[in-house]
Amino acid sequence: MPYINLQITKGATREQKEQIVTEFTDTLVRVLGKKPEHTHIVIQEIEDENWGFAGKLTDEFRKREGKE
Repeated sequence: MPYINLQITKGATREQKEQIVTEFTDTLVRVLGKKPEHTHIVIQEIEDENWGFAGKLTDEFRKREGKE
């Protein structure tokens, strides 16, 4: 029973999440021969202020990069 826990920052649309679930499932079927009905995928959305990289919180990084 494959289980994927995907953590992303908030902002993905329902359609994007649906595409991720479809494509991840298809990959497990194609590469590992897993059954789609046994595949579980959990998408956890994290607030930008709770995610950091490169020594900065994501919300601060996006402000500085003008991506907000």
